[in-house]
Amino acid sequence: MAVAKKIEMSPNPERPKKNLLNNKVIKAIFKSRWFPGIIQIPVLIVFAVIVFQLIAGPSEATHNFGTAGTWVLWWPLIPIIFVIFGRLWCAICPFATVSDWVQKFVGNKRPVPRFLKKYGIWLIDIFFILITWSDHTFGVVENPRGSGVLLLLITTGVIASGAFFERRTWCRYLCFLGGLSGNYARSGGLELHTTQEKCAKCTTKSCYNGNDKVAGCPMFEFPRAMDSMARCNLCGNCVKTCPNDSIQLSPRVPSSGLWFIKKPKFEESFLAIVIMGIVFVQNITMLDVWQELLAGLENFVGTKNYFVTFTITFIIAMAIPVLALFASSYASKLANKRSTIENFARFGYSLIPLDLAAHIAHNLFHLLAEGKSVIFTLMDLFGMQMPDGLSTALVSDPTIQVLQFALIALGTLGSIFTAYKISQSNFKSKMTSSFVPFAVLSVVLAAVNIYLFTLPMAMRM
Repeated sequence: MAVAKKIEMSPNPERPKKNLLNNKVIKAIFKSRWFPGIIQIPVLIVFAVIVFQLIAGPSEATHNFGTAGTWVLWWPLIPIIFVIFGRLWCAICPFATVSDWVQKFVGNKRPVPRFLKKYGIWLIDIFFILITWSDHTFGVVENPRGSGVLLLLITTGVIASGAFFERRTWCRYLCFLGGLSGNYARSGGLELHTTQEKCAKCTTKSCYNGNDKVAGCPMFEFPRAMDSMARCNLCGNCVKTCPNDSIQLSPRVPSSGLWFIKKPKFEESFLAIVIMGIVFVQNITMLDVWQELLAGLENFVGTKNYFVTFTITFIIAMAIPVLALFASSYASKLANKRSTIENFARFGYSLIPLDLAAHIAHNLFHLLAEGKSVIFTLMDLFGMQMPDGLSTALVSDPTIQVLQFALIALGTLGSIFTAYKISQSNFKSKMTSSFVPFAVLSVVLAAVNIYLFTLPMAMRM
């Protein structure tokens, strides 16, 4: 539910001065009719190879390039791309490319249903939770066929969306990765904005509507009215179509996009805290002690059915951080006299830096401890079989652990400072007492992450 109307508006931060589009090379890239298509095609080809490998390649994950390419390389790199470049991946994503092509040749281009506009974020939340749950319940990641079926199901949804609805309806309102990327892109280091004086005199609105050569914004964004990078995918369409050269692309301090959210939404904050719980359960199920914990849970509930026992674990792992955020929101309510829901919605964004850090730290283990599996499986793909028993690690476990601890430390500082800035801009008279509960929560969540990363983890490949 949106709570923006019930809580005071945050002041607009001062716009960054530096415009990266003043660089001739960068501007030429965004203005080029080949961008982002020249990247989309190779990415789509690699995607097709990966899907073919998952469906028809080796049934063992350790020998399947599709598994290694998807879960050891792409999935760990995605959150890193989001924090550096925002949603740039969404501009070249193979699903988005398929949607564009379907829409071009057979699309009806119907308006987005009101239901999707109103509840799309909740659907994204549900899809993300279900996909993560099904991974463990049905062994999607470790099973190439399962991963292949998942990608084909998503592709089917993309084709249906592109055939019936306008622009990138799937990406904006239904893509589980889109919800994740939207949250993470808010804390990214790039910001697209406009020159308000130029936009005030514009009558074409071609940045949104497009022109006879370039389509309008595929993500339904009007650059002049954008207040975050949550949905901008840096495709460059607005740069190409703007007749007044109003569009600017500026670097910014990471996490600063979270400091002045004008329209905080409960469902976006809910996704942020749920992802923290999902990272917890991902870590727990990879620990050597997981089997002991599982055996204890089986004895407690009286069944060895993994469907039941993991579902219980999954719900508990998600519920604890959510309840902790509610508790912090209630504590803040006692100071600023705003409702618990309002505090939850506004301050939930402050956890995104720690959320992002924990996500990257978890995936860093797969990337660095199993990174060579991408090379080994690629060589297998071309008939150059590697001997069994070779280490897949790129660096040692202690090195990975140090990097994980550093990421959690940076994320914690980012979350604490973000909570401070949110409190400062909205609750000046009760700034400290409104801010402290969320600073404490950040430290507690960080401590749990640090502890889990100190324990030995099992590898996928």
